[in-house]
Amino acid sequence: MSLHIRPATADDAALILRFITDLAIYEKAEHEVKTDVTGIRDSLFGAGSTTHGLICEQDGVPVGFAVYFFSYSTWLGKHGIYLEDLYVAPEHRKLGAGKALLRHLAQLAVTKGCGRMEWAVLDWNTPAMEFYEAFGARPKDDWVCYRLTGQALLDFAAG
Repeated sequence: MSLHIRPATADDAALILRFITDLAIYEKAEHEVKTDVTGIRDSLFGAGSTTHGLICEQDGVPVGFAVYFFSYSTWLGKHGIYLEDLYVAPEHRKLGAGKALLRHLAQLAVTKGCGRMEWAVLDWNTPAMEFYEAFGARPKDDWVCYRLTGQALLDFAAG
């Protein structure tokens, strides 16, 4: 078994959408996926995109992905990496693909001089929390994540 992580390309848009949909199904939120292959291609790989993707392959077969972007901490005075999505297909779990993707991102963060790596986990996803905590990640108890989206975003922007 050989794992290989490579940067995602526009040719991976359909694969990434499949992984996103599979992740949304697992998270009981498939109805929230509003994009399509064109949307993924344009937003992730289009001119001016600030988002990046990784594909993890086992012996040449795609088994998982990660999507991330660079954030910034005013308190640290450094960039960080925000992991938007991490997913490994169920039949390929326990082979180290998720850990390999995260380690790849951690190495990228160190190479780029980032001060931290962050991501969110649903509060019921105990297997993911245990996975992250096994290598030293810790939950943040003192911050609450907020989101402005859909009609509320449109209304607020309109004044």
